[in-house]
Amino acid sequence: MATITIDEKSIEVADGDSIKDACEQLGVLFGCRNGFCRTCEIEVLEGYENLTEISENEEFIMLDYPKRLACQCRLLKDGVRIKPLWQ
Repeated sequence: MATITIDEKSIEVADGDSIKDACEQLGVLFGCRNGFCRTCEIEVLEGYENLTEISENEEFIMLDYPKRLACQCRLLKDGVRIKPLWQ
């Protein structure tokens, strides 16, 4: 199991699972859920290396490290601490 943390709240997800639902439960806003609207943009504060590689959609919109789109990420192992950029 892996852990997603925002502020002091955490949710566990299975290794390799998408982080969309857990992030939404933790307060990350979602729009299109397909990687184009940027509503679910997050800053990865810890554990960036525990996420899957940047998707084509994230490359297309030219996200800068350590930002990601929550709708495009899977958590491979351990955990991440993130900060939503839109609340």
